[in-house]
Amino acid sequence: MYELKNDSKNDVYLGFLKNIKERENGTNLLIEFEIDFDVNISLDDILKLSEYLDIRKWEKYRTHWAIKDDDLLTRLVDNSIINIQKKEELIERINNRLKELIQIKENKYLTDKRNEDGKVSSLRGFINKVLDFDGKDESEIFYRGHSDKDKYKLEPSLFRKDIKGNYLYLENEDKLYKELIATNPSEFMTDNSTIDILMRMQHYSLPTRLLDITSNPLIALYFACKSNIDKKGEIVIFNIKKDFIKYSDSDTVSCIANLVKLPKQEKDRIDFTLVKEDFNQQSSIKRLLHLIKEEKSFFEPKIEPDDLKKIICIKGKKNNDRISSQSGSFLLFGLDSIFQEGGGIEDISISRILIEDKEKILKELDLLNINESTVFPYIENSAKYVANKFKFK
Repeated sequence: MYELKNDSKNDVYLGFLKNIKERENGTNLLIEFEIDFDVNISLDDILKLSEYLDIRKWEKYRTHWAIKDDDLLTRLVDNSIINIQKKEELIERINNRLKELIQIKENKYLTDKRNEDGKVSSLRGFINKVLDFDGKDESEIFYRGHSDKDKYKLEPSLFRKDIKGNYLYLENEDKLYKELIATNPSEFMTDNSTIDILMRMQHYSLPTRLLDITSNPLIALYFACKSNIDKKGEIVIFNIKKDFIKYSDSDTVSCIANLVKLPKQEKDRIDFTLVKEDFNQQSSIKRLLHLIKEEKSFFEPKIEPDDLKKIICIKGKKNNDRISSQSGSFLLFGLDSIFQEGGGIEDISISRILIEDKEKILKELDLLNINESTVFPYIENSAKYVANKFKFK
């Protein structure tokens, strides 16, 4: 949708993307679009659908681009804003645009630069590659293994969607957090902060804002090889500036972590366009400050707006066997944070190594005592490893 603020008759129009080109720097896109002036929609009609189209309060008054997950045309038909015939006409045009976009991709105007730095099919080859990524004095290197390079994205489990684009867990983030504590209180009795609780929840596979990374490249290689044997895996290498690496007692970490306790409606009401003083006077931010002060009584009641939208690296506490054995750290995602798959973000650059011949690499890792028994240090995993090791073949 495209709004013309000075237009007196048709406030809102529908448009179609015609072309997407990557700028020379590889991080910005040039988007060319065409507006359909034949569709008559008033701004008032669109604002009535704000709840369904996820149009937030501040979006009604500012010039910006935004991507929404919903069937716009069906919403317009259901609310008698356009008729079925017009919807079918628009769908036909959309299909034509999709064909154009496919052609654009084939012509390499739309690219996905994944920064792949070669492929390896042996442990020796992998180690040689890793040694080429020596971190500079002002940065540290972390790793993440994907068993299927085409399936997994650099996003936390909380942000996962179904095939229709609906968030599976994000709408109920606060309920997930509270319910697990309510049903298993003894598991979290020793945790002193929200981030400590989230790390433990991540350990138990609850969807959170955390994305696991490791400082041990061999652990990442194990995860890239241990499943989807017939698929090509990958190692994602993160080069992170040291100023961007935090510990669990960081104030910025507390600000982002405590978002988990706010209902989605409160998070959606946060207006990031306000100056800092007004930003901190919002009811949602006051509630967030109250939650932070519950674990940090001396926290100054001022939050930097940009801090809530950051992606930051947290070095994990060695407070459980799994984090310790996997040299675990985490990326913590703020509100609406998205990791650019191609080149990372300002303070975190990424590269990738393609992994092949997984069975061979797993055998080589086992020689270095990197296996299910040591990566997952629980007796059930040790039993599984021992049984498989001595199984008749």
